[in-house]
Amino acid sequence: SETLIKILLHGLMGEIEVKGIKYNNIMSPWGVVLSDEEIANVLTYVRSSWGNTGAPVTSEEVKVVRDANKGHSPWQAYEL
Repeated sequence: SETLIKILLHGLMGEIEVKGIKYNNIMSPWGVVLSDEEIANVLTYVRSSWGNTGAPVTSEEVKVVRDANKGHSPWQAYEL
């Protein structure tokens, strides 16, 4: 879940490949708008919907990632 937290907090830009399909767009950062709890809620929803079975994300996990990556610009796929 750390990668998802990083992406939601700081955004993602540049080329990324998902299931053999390449994308090259920008995902806006939400860390300046959403609280740790709100980010945890969004990611928990995504990880448990549409057939996904991921574990819940806690606000404490989000805080750790936020604190460790303060001021980071949008991530590039190779960084994750």
